[in-house]
Amino acid sequence: MESMVAATSSFWRGRRVFITGHTGFKGGWLALLLQELGAEVYGYALAPEAGENLFEVARVADGMHSEFGDIRNAEQLSRALKASGAQVVLHLAAQALVRRSYSDPVETYSTNVMGLVNLLEAVRASGGVDAVLNVTSDKCYENREWIWGYREQDAMGGHDPYSSSKGCAELVTAAYRRSFLQSGAGGREIALASARAGNVLGGGDWSADRLIPDMLKSLSEGHPAYIRNPQAVRPWQHVMEPISGYLNLAERLFTDGEAYAEGWNFGPEMQEICSVETVADRLIDHWGEGASWRTASDGGPHEAGLLALDCTKARRRLNWSPKWTVDDTIKRIVSWQRAYMGGADMRQITISQIKDYTELERIKNE
Repeated sequence: MESMVAATSSFWRGRRVFITGHTGFKGGWLALLLQELGAEVYGYALAPEAGENLFEVARVADGMHSEFGDIRNAEQLSRALKASGAQVVLHLAAQALVRRSYSDPVETYSTNVMGLVNLLEAVRASGGVDAVLNVTSDKCYENREWIWGYREQDAMGGHDPYSSSKGCAELVTAAYRRSFLQSGAGGREIALASARAGNVLGGGDWSADRLIPDMLKSLSEGHPAYIRNPQAVRPWQHVMEPISGYLNLAERLFTDGEAYAEGWNFGPEMQEICSVETVADRLIDHWGEGASWRTASDGGPHEAGLLALDCTKARRRLNWSPKWTVDDTIKRIVSWQRAYMGGADMRQITISQIKDYTELERIKNE
């Protein structure tokens, strides 16, 4: 096993990092983590969705440079990246909802595929970027409803436009790496990798048509929660799990270049891959107050029944492994939501949970 360490503040302190999608749920947690590590963070994303959102609730912009813009606007994106002087780019901006991809496939493909192309062209023109991580999805794989986890060399695919667009993004990443960015391609060498995470959970997610946000909305209002597909199985994980992996990988890309320029899975332990019903039951247990859920299919479009990731490569080569169980994750989500409902300082609450996680990383690597 190669001797690797998790993302370290000594590497990230003072490092200029450019994030796309920092106004989203996962991007907001990542931006706050980087701020805690001492990085100089530059964000480029659409303005946050109207209504409740982590970006505003946790005051994510307070510790970073933030610009609102569309990754489909190639000129603005390129100017923003060049002005940042960033050495590391983390690409999270996306149309991230399966159901929305059915109602607006053009937006989904233009954002998730051509938005990536725009970013990679901006990277090529920047002159200073050394490492790029493109965050895609576990749904990039051709889903065959296998009982075992997908490995990084398995075929790309996707039934719905969202999943298909993420498979396309993986192919674009591989093509740009081989054609323009790796040594011998005729341009400046830039290490480019992709990361595929499972279903991320955590406080501050108000996205539509997602299990935990939908349940919390109902429970907060004192109503039973309704579940579309309780038998569906997913690789659930707290948002801190994959983003810690992203920074671990990005550090390796920067320091060791092409040795890590490939696709990587970041998911939970196999015993933590469980059904929607199991997650819903645990949320009900931790919420208390007589909460309940019911099954109510809405006749919506196709959704995969079984999805799992094999993360052996990240464990062996990056020394990365998940630290929180599904139950740990649900406890922290309920704690976060209760604090929010009680009027707490949600930037401090979120940072406190980040510190809880990074302290486990520190202990592991002592």
